[in-house]
Amino acid sequence: MSRRHPTVAEDEIRGTAQGTAPVPLSVLDLVTVGAGRTATDALRTSVAIARLAESRGFHRYWVAEHHSMPGVASSSPAVILAHLAAHTTRIRLGSGGVMLPNHAPLVIAEQFGTLEAMAPGRIDLGLGRAPGTDGATAAALRRADRLHEGADDFPEQLAELTRFLDDDFPDGHPYRRIHAVPGPVQATSPGGVQSPHRPPLWLLGSSGFSAQLAGSLGLPFAFAHHFSAQNTIPALDLYRESFRPSAVLDEPYALIGVSALATDDEKEARRQVRAAALSMIRLRTGRPGLVPTPEEAEAHEFSPMEEEFARSWNANVIHGTADEVRSGLDDLHKRTGADELMLTGNAHGGDVRLRSYELVADAYGLPTTRQGRP
Repeated sequence: MSRRHPTVAEDEIRGTAQGTAPVPLSVLDLVTVGAGRTATDALRTSVAIARLAESRGFHRYWVAEHHSMPGVASSSPAVILAHLAAHTTRIRLGSGGVMLPNHAPLVIAEQFGTLEAMAPGRIDLGLGRAPGTDGATAAALRRADRLHEGADDFPEQLAELTRFLDDDFPDGHPYRRIHAVPGPVQATSPGGVQSPHRPPLWLLGSSGFSAQLAGSLGLPFAFAHHFSAQNTIPALDLYRESFRPSAVLDEPYALIGVSALATDDEKEARRQVRAAALSMIRLRTGRPGLVPTPEEAEAHEFSPMEEEFARSWNANVIHGTADEVRSGLDDLHKRTGADELMLTGNAHGGDVRLRSYELVADAYGLPTTRQGRP
């Protein structure tokens, strides 16, 4: 029996540049928690940034999945996205990403089907194959010790998830009579009416694997430039070379995640990104914690190795005044040819992050629209 299922329109993927920005601008949120702050504070900041982003013409707002990190309160993207959907009306919301090997594909299809029902035509499903945490935590999430299987099986997991989203397992498949609800099966029930939308799938990556897979499947691709800058251009080239037109896209569409922080004063930007670098040093050395204050970072005695790490890390963070950040983003776009820039501002205080997006919007002359509520 054939089933009618929702399709993904290309205009649900491609954005439109606003103001003088070279490409659409978007936001990646890690829901960072600073020292002296709570997860509640961080989530309130996320709502404030999402509402600002919507009112200023940012294209989409994504939340990333991380686990067992005190300074990152985004362990449950679907829950956070539901909260953001209740406080916005137009901006696209999505995962940047959900780590597919950590979850059963049916669970993800149900979660994002529910989100799509809450915010029709506004939900993106970005997928990664990394655990988003350390190996022990990944084992606890997956209830398995053989973690390599999750990454190795990613293409098969992706295919299964897509089948659940479209409700089109073939006859004879063991999952043929299993349906992700909300989903297309509701349209086949007596009196059923199905939404014309289904969340677009994006593949995320920091190397060539997902770039090549996204290209071969004709899917949009998001690259983690913010922590793998040396691989950005090779991965984007591989994606474009591998691209095959699909029912979703006629041509490649790639966004890149960019660490960017704008402040009113250049010196303050340096203080903020140095504190963020100290947070990353602690994470990389097995001591994850809350994002330190700039004052704590100033008092910290960086070892030569830490100093070199901070210098190298912050070389890939576009920071400074609004004009300096705009110039850095323009240059990055010219070098990479990215179709969209997704900005993530890592700082101790939510007010600093909020101000950064406001300054970037002003620098590009992004429109100011009245923020509506559902």
